[in-house]
Amino acid sequence: MSNMKAYIVFAFVVLLSFGLLISEGESKMTLSTRITAQPLLVCDKIYGTQVGDTCFSIIQAFKLTTDAFNALNPNLNCDKVFVGEWLCLHGTAL
Repeated sequence: MSNMKAYIVFAFVVLLSFGLLISEGESKMTLSTRITAQPLLVCDKIYGTQVGDTCFSIIQAFKLTTDAFNALNPNLNCDKVFVGEWLCLHGTAL
């Protein structure tokens, strides 16, 4: 009978340890995964793309740097610019 009690206590300790190990692992994942808020961009000057426009041609035409253009248009896919797409040429981050 005492062997059965020892086995039950041992099994309980193992299960409890396993549960604490999992919860500790989950808490580490959530603490290290931080969501950083991106600044809100207020666009002061916009441009509607036209036939033949590329990111490079727009950057040259408006005398922008590539870094500035990409910062003003963070979700832009330069491989798929479409006619009428509104692009930001000048803005302020809040």
